[in-house]
Formats: sequence, structure tokens, C-alpha cells
Amino acid sequence: MKFATLLCAFIAGFGLSYGQLPKQMQKTIDQVRQQYAPDRRVAIFQIEADENGILTGKTNLPEAKSDLLQKLSNAGLKYQDSIQTLPAAILGEQIYGVVNLSVANIRSQPRDAAELATQALLGMPLKVLNKDRGWYLVQTPDHYIAWLDWGGFQRMNQADFESWEGAEKIIVLSPYTFSYEETDADGQTVSDLVAGDLLKMLDEKGEFYHVQYPDGRTAYIKKADARPYAEWLASLTISEDKLVGTAKRMMGLPYLWGGTSYKGVDCSGFTKTIYLLNGWVLPRDASQQVHSGTLVDTDRGFDKLRPGDLLFFGTKAGETTAEKVTHVGMWIGNGEFIHASGKVRVSSMNARAPNYDDFEKNRFIRAKRLLGNARGVQELKAMVN
Repeated sequence: MKFATLLCAFIAGFGLSYGQLPKQMQKTIDQVRQQYAPDRRVAIFQIEADENGILTGKTNLPEAKSDLLQKLSNAGLKYQDSIQTLPAAILGEQIYGVVNLSVANIRSQPRDAAELATQALLGMPLKVLNKDRGWYLVQTPDHYIAWLDWGGFQRMNQADFESWEGAEKIIVLSPYTFSYEETDADGQTVSDLVAGDLLKMLDEKGEFYHVQYPDGRTAYIKKADARPYAEWLASLTISEDKLVGTAKRMMGLPYLWGGTSYKGVDCSGFTKTIYLLNGWVLPRDASQQVHSGTLVDTDRGFDKLRPGDLLFFGTKAGETTAEKVTHVGMWIGNGEFIHASGKVRVSSMNARAPNYDDFEKNRFIRAKRLLGNARGVQELKAMVN
């Protein structure tokens, strides 16, 4: 009791009563988190302070940690830094990765039964942040952070990763196909493939490309199913017609929560895939995509919309409730939009149309245009080494 009394008096002597120290530190932590990592889907800043001023937790943002420590020092708050900066030391030099399956399922937690958070295509580069048994916390090029099991990707050190990234690639353009052990489409398969997959080009042999997987496997792919990546990228000219054509080629695909591939899509995974196959990388979720592009005026109806515009749906803000964007589709013209709901399908905003979607129209929030203003979007051409 005497020690506790003396401790309280000691802290009070510095202008802080017992219990105020962690509260004041936590307030500063929350301010830094809001500045650097407001969206926990794309950044990690899980830091806490205990009653002794010991800072624990983890972050993948060294600049945010540095700013936090500086702010605490400036405020005269004594702390002990026990924050783990990711990538974790347990990973060693292998803090890079490349997806090794046609479609890798990335989950919200490090277990098979966890919710599917997103998907990544073969050849996609990853940042590896942490490990939990046979699972790895990874970050995709659109900054999404979630868990991937060891079999879904090839871990690499910086030299191997840069070698892979700098190698000539081919991109798969057929919705579904296979690679083969030999130049024989009736022979033994190596794996399945979907549109958007990337493989290292080794050489050409007749009607086949000779390719290599991130883990070193080699195979052959029919030229009719793929194209040299650099050549494909140089040929891209995104347009309203091409976006609509890409979207309609996915008609009937099953809805899959977390899906971003021809094996299944959710609503934002569908719009993301449309734009990806036209050379643009959108944010992952509808609530993130809504911040891209520029607002289209829909106050008097949908006459000002253009094909390729994104339509966002959900719950509008109320007096005591915040807006919640939960669904997205893409305008295709003639009063219609295409979206993943049950399956990829076309719905109309016209009450007289047979495919009128009263449910979606009543929860429509706003529309955004990306063509002409790609704010919040990455272009693949700008991401090439």
C-alpha cells in the first residue's frame, strides 16, 4: 500500500495522476492511427500502452511508429518501445512472395475455415508481413492485407523476387484453360489457369509458349490462350466499349464472397476484375472503390451516366447513422447496369423494363466516373519495372 501511494504521488508530481499516463498515450496512439492507418484492411497499426507506459503491438508502417514516438516525446510522456515492426523477424530475408496457383484464396484469419477476404492471381507479387504456423500475412498490390497458406505462393528473398519481377512474362487471356507438361493439349496437365494469370516466358515452341511458375515448375501454354505481357500491356486502350465487353464476357459467373476471378466474384471483385483486364487496378472493396474517380450527377435521374461508370448501393446516411456502401455495379448504357448478385447479371433502373431491379434502385447512393479521372486507381503501365 505504501509503495502504491508513493507511486501515485511520484506520477502526480509530473503532472499526471495515476491512470492518466496510459490514457494520454492511448489518445496519441489513436490520433496517429487515424492519420496513417484509418482503414485496417490496408494498413496495420495495432498498438497499445499499458499503465507503465510500455508500448506493445505491431505495425507495417515504420513512418507511423516514428511519428508516434516523436509525438510522445514532444508531450513529455515517458515510454518503453516494445512495438514490433513488420515484416516480422521470423521471416528472415524471405519477405517477398509470388502467387503460385491459378487463383489463391486469401482469408481474414490464419485458418482454412476463416472468411474468404480476397483472391490473388498466379504471378501476382506479394509483400510478406508475418507468419502463424503454415499461414502468412500478406499484402497484395492493391494494399489489401490478409492471410494466405504456404501452398498458395512462393516465398522469395529480394534478389529472387527482383529476378522474377524483371523477367519476361505471358498473360493468360482465355477465361479458363490449362498448362501442359508437353506441347500436347491432350496430354498431362500441370495446372489450370484463368484470365489474368502471369507466368515467366522461357521460349516458344510451335503453337505453344514454354513457361515457368514461381516455384520453378515448367509447362506449355497454347498461344491462343495467352499473349506476351509487355505486348498486351502496350496494346491496352481502355474505353467504354471495352469495359462493357469485358464485363459481359463474365455473364453468369457465380457470386462468391471474396472472389476476384473467373472462378467466382463478389460485387466489388467483379468491377475490380473488369478494370484489371483493361489495365487498371481498383481498390478491393465497394466501400473503398466509392472514393475513386469523380462524382456523376444523378439527382434528376441516370441520363448523365456513361458506360463504365460505377454505381454504389447501400444504406444512406441518417440523422444518427453513417452511410454504408455495401454493393457496386457498372453502368452499361440503355438504363442498365451489370453486377454480381447471386450471379453476374444485368439489371435495369427503368421501372418498365423486364429486368427492373427495384431493390437496388431504392438503395442507390451515388455514381462515380473513372474514365477521364483515375483518382484512386493504379494503372498497370505505371507499375511495370
